[in-house]
Amino acid sequence: MKLQRILALLAVLVLGISLVGMVGVAKDKVAVILDVGGRGDLSFNDMGFKGTDQAAKDFNLDMVEIQSATAADYLPNIRNAARTGEYKLIICVGFLLGDALAQASQEFPKQNFAIIDVGYITGPNIMNYVFRENEQSALVGALGGMLAASQNYNYVGCVLGIEIPVLYHFEAGYRFGITWGLKKYAAVTSHTTNVGLLYTYTGTFSDVALGKSATEAQLAQGAVAVYNVAGPLGVGDLEAITEKHKAIGTTTGAPYYFGVDANQDYLGNGRYGIASGMKRVDNACYAAVKAVVENKFAAGVTSLGLKEGGVAISGAQDLLDFMAFGMAGGALKEADVYSTIANWATNRANVPYWIWQAVDELRAGILAGTVSVPTADTKPEMEAVRAQYPLTR
Repeated sequence: MKLQRILALLAVLVLGISLVGMVGVAKDKVAVILDVGGRGDLSFNDMGFKGTDQAAKDFNLDMVEIQSATAADYLPNIRNAARTGEYKLIICVGFLLGDALAQASQEFPKQNFAIIDVGYITGPNIMNYVFRENEQSALVGALGGMLAASQNYNYVGCVLGIEIPVLYHFEAGYRFGITWGLKKYAAVTSHTTNVGLLYTYTGTFSDVALGKSATEAQLAQGAVAVYNVAGPLGVGDLEAITEKHKAIGTTTGAPYYFGVDANQDYLGNGRYGIASGMKRVDNACYAAVKAVVENKFAAGVTSLGLKEGGVAISGAQDLLDFMAFGMAGGALKEADVYSTIANWATNRANVPYWIWQAVDELRAGILAGTVSVPTADTKPEMEAVRAQYPLTR
């Protein structure tokens, strides 16, 4: 009997150890809720996915991706995820999810949330990450202004999505940058040029055809480049630019494509994507997950600009890093890597070196605080910036 009791006790111990092992295998979870643009935009939503996915891998978590087909999905998606109680963190990617999060965060006060691009909705269970997009756009705009002036183009273009505060940041910085670039061009060449800005708010982040038609209209008026500030619509922007080159019989050079959020310079085999205004949504999502894993969740607004590495204008290393991202998403084939690099390098080499130095000068000024880039959060504020930097012809 004594032996039987010992064996029974051992069996219980073994079972307990097995159960503990099984529990140890289960991973904590994080969820990322994407905007209506969804995966495959090669910019905003993909960057949110990319950063969360990388953090999940690094910290041994399970990541669940939740797609929003329409705006009506925002609140149900957040509620359904929070209701399970399974997630250490739920990340909402995009300004348009703000109102839904405001409601859900109160309904589920013990759930940790993070949101990208929203600073006005706060709470004890929300980490907010916002960006100084005006800084990155100032650099892109300066490049655009100098390209237009040096290549005898009349305009610099910009295709935007929905008219919301976040996009005002882009437009304000872009206007300032173009103006700065034209002044720099005049100082270097002793030649003043009259370059205007063409900009279109399409009212959408999903209608690629509308992005294409808006770009076509700007190219027809003489835009040296078009800045994509509408996520997925950049596919249409690039199509229009590619077709323009075919029509005029060129394979590189102007008109150029200015990418957004991710480094999109590799798109179109690197022929026309000379620079991108990078908004590192991936870094913000990664930081949010890291904070929760390390028990350092801190509610409140974190602003990311040039100084914090939250925004930038693309460079050579960024191109190399993001080509892997492009291959993973099917936007770039491995066989095209070397030609993409060569095309991109050719485009950049054909721009006078002093222009790139000027962009670096502006960047240094912003970092040092000697250059202040305007921004806007409301329609009246945006109108004031437009009045200060009209860029009309």
